[in-house]
Amino acid sequence: MDEGVSINVKLSIIIPTYNEEEYLPKLLYSINEQNFKDYEIIVADAGSVDKTKEIAESHNCKVIPGGLPAVGRNNGAKIAEGELLLFLDSDVVLSADYLESAIEEFEEKNLGIAITQIIPMSDRSVDKVLHKFANFFMKRAESIKPHGAGCYGILTTKYIHNQAQGFDECLDFGEDSDYIERIGKIQTFKVLRKPRLLVSTRRLEKEGLKDLAFKYTKSTIYDFRGKKISAEELDYKFGHEKTEDIIKPHIIYAACGEGMGHAIRTSVVLEHLKEENEVLVFASGRAYEFLSEKFDDVYEIYGFNTVYENNAVNDRKTFIKAMKSLPRDVKDNIRLLYNISNEFKPNVIISDFEFYSNILSKIIRVPMISIDNMHVMTHCKIDVPKKFSRDKLKAESVVRSFIMRPQKYLITSYFYPEIKNKEKVSMYPPILRKEILNLEPVKGDHVLVYQTSTSNSKLIEILKDINENFIVYGFDMEKVDKNLTYRKFNEDRFFNDLGSCKAVLANGGFTLISESIYLKKPVLSIPVKGQFEQIMNAIYLERLGYGEYHEELEIDVVQDFLSKLDIYNNSLLSYHQDGNKDILKEIDSLIEQYSC
Repeated sequence: MDEGVSINVKLSIIIPTYNEEEYLPKLLYSINEQNFKDYEIIVADAGSVDKTKEIAESHNCKVIPGGLPAVGRNNGAKIAEGELLLFLDSDVVLSADYLESAIEEFEEKNLGIAITQIIPMSDRSVDKVLHKFANFFMKRAESIKPHGAGCYGILTTKYIHNQAQGFDECLDFGEDSDYIERIGKIQTFKVLRKPRLLVSTRRLEKEGLKDLAFKYTKSTIYDFRGKKISAEELDYKFGHEKTEDIIKPHIIYAACGEGMGHAIRTSVVLEHLKEENEVLVFASGRAYEFLSEKFDDVYEIYGFNTVYENNAVNDRKTFIKAMKSLPRDVKDNIRLLYNISNEFKPNVIISDFEFYSNILSKIIRVPMISIDNMHVMTHCKIDVPKKFSRDKLKAESVVRSFIMRPQKYLITSYFYPEIKNKEKVSMYPPILRKEILNLEPVKGDHVLVYQTSTSNSKLIEILKDINENFIVYGFDMEKVDKNLTYRKFNEDRFFNDLGSCKAVLANGGFTLISESIYLKKPVLSIPVKGQFEQIMNAIYLERLGYGEYHEELEIDVVQDFLSKLDIYNNSLLSYHQDGNKDILKEIDSLIEQYSC
């Protein structure tokens, strides 16, 4: 078809492609079988080396240069003659009367942008369940936050597309979701109820593909994230088993991105596991940022985040934030995890309080090991004052929903309440970084202060009125102000300051309290209000005589604490921990057991 001829059609169908000779014919055939005929087809090809372009031309499609999906879609829209634009992935098939019913519903409801529901081209129960789940959440979330992806089919007008300045070509991943969300802010968005789009399950299956397919999947994901990886690196990582004829256990390790404790614990275990196992890592938020700097094979997923205000948990805002992003998170995370795990074929999944790995374990029926400090709440007999009962119940429900029925719970803790089910649960001392284990602590003349709110002016005023030297982390600045020395976070310097301090002032975070106890540093803990895990940590810290717990920070609280350091130092002499060897030995044993 001559792309210079104006045909004044109702609908322009735009399809980005790259080596789609297997799938494109099915889509073009389904388009041709539609009763609605007032359309043109534009194929934006990203340099296919197979017969994709020839197939498109044989079906009278306009064939133009493409690139990444955002580039291809925008290039197609530039030459489109239609009033309406329909963006389709190349591996979908239109159901009967799809075009007619989609346009009719779109115009009747006066929409600005819409997506359609999807049906998997598969008889597998897991595929049907996943796609029904995706449709359900897309519909439930449409009024909360417009969201979708190219696999759903994106229908809009050329005028609105131009008004929104098209897809963001700076995004090499998630450009479709970004496009829908931006237009959804200025126009009405809807999940169309009648039309259905049949979608390929190749991203969830790819059955029959061997090591080369996994290497290609990994390199493609790296490319889409803007990271480079060489073929030599891929051969080293994934050809190793064949050259040495050694079958190593395959492990998926997932870490929660809330705070830094999960990431730090995960990094220690990963350093151990990668010596004798093939490990892929999935993490969200700060955990991804931390782990991706230290290890290869770390993939980013979405995660849940708590909203804090004035050193307290804001439950309402936390819930609203989670619900707005949940449809996108579930769809994208499960698709990524399932796709990679199907090629990687893990023997074991290890989760440090990461929600989606728990779902993956159930879907692919792979044993899961839970490693965290959170499950002490649900699997041990915790004794706290009654005034915290509501916070305790809320926290327990969250913990139970995040990780459900793993084969084994490994709980790390510096306090040891009675275990409810010793067959399923084992307890070990906190997992510590080698830098902490190798430190030789001394008693200096400063107090280390670690806090997470840069607007905590009350804390600063209290510290200035106390005749002590304080090294303060958390305000992201380098400055000396009277008796306060502010420092930006640097691991090496932080370790030195922690190892040489005479006491620690912090919230109720598990990792810093654990490291302080190991180094025999008394702790004054002011937990975040409503954060039961921190409250529990602080209560047991005080009961053990390792420091104090207070709900509010006042000048007399700090002064009284500092006056009792000799008492706490004496109590800390009773704490002993022989590194991490016991829990690492247990992890190795479980991996061997579940990999047989």
